[in-house]
Amino acid sequence: MTIQVITDSTSDIPPETARELGIRVVPIYVRFGNQLFRDGVDIQSDELYRMLTAPTHWHPATSQPTPEDFESVYKEYCKKCDGIISIHISSKISGTCNSAILAKKMVGDKCPIEVIDSQFNSGGLALIVMYAARLAKSTTNITKLAADIRECISHVHMFGYFDTMKYLALGGRLPKMIAAAANFINVKPLLTFREGEITRAGLVRSFNRGVEKLFDFVKSKKNIVDMVIVHSAIAEQAEKFRQSLGGFFPVDKINIMKLGAGLGVHGGPGVLLVALRENEKTLSTG
Repeated sequence: MTIQVITDSTSDIPPETARELGIRVVPIYVRFGNQLFRDGVDIQSDELYRMLTAPTHWHPATSQPTPEDFESVYKEYCKKCDGIISIHISSKISGTCNSAILAKKMVGDKCPIEVIDSQFNSGGLALIVMYAARLAKSTTNITKLAADIRECISHVHMFGYFDTMKYLALGGRLPKMIAAAANFINVKPLLTFREGEITRAGLVRSFNRGVEKLFDFVKSKKNIVDMVIVHSAIAEQAEKFRQSLGGFFPVDKINIMKLGAGLGVHGGPGVLLVALRENEKTLSTG
């Protein structure tokens, strides 16, 4: 029995990694005025940040894949696989999971499909999806695989630094008055996920202080088995941060990924995130 793992582009999984692990990525949409782009297909993150910082009177918006987008992909894999695991961005911040659930109903009984709410986006979602893809290569039981993935979710953690609240406000993720006040007093947000929702984890006055908080976050975790760093247009700083984590996890096993266009709309340049997965078996016995 072969099981196909599918996710959406808010996972920020690099194309080469997706190919290596056999992951199918369904793009979300980015709209600039009357132009509609598929995240990671028609628009890449570097291009997005150039467009974001260009003088304009409007701000881009994003939308989830349609049920028909997922239906087409599901039907494709139902023809050549025995089951599908579809893992997506938290349902509390996007309608992507709902689109996938509707598509599952549209496909009917052509093959077993499990739609899973990751309760994360970006690096957190990526860790869960990559774990699922590796596990899918060694199991034929889709029900057990789905259960293992849901168990994995509770052991994934993510923490992030944002250089500005401007894009969160422009994208409707934060009241503009709060963003303006934060800019006036020169503070930068630290964000995390709790039960599928993005929540504030603190404020700092500088990038260096933000990195210290990210470092402390990693330091507080035990039995780390997987880790990724995600950044938007600050590759050098991301690499420096990776090197600093060598005392907690092998540096060569920490992947660095770019924040994709779909999430970059809301984060803008200057974002630095770290996501990690703890060993649930070790935790349960320790």
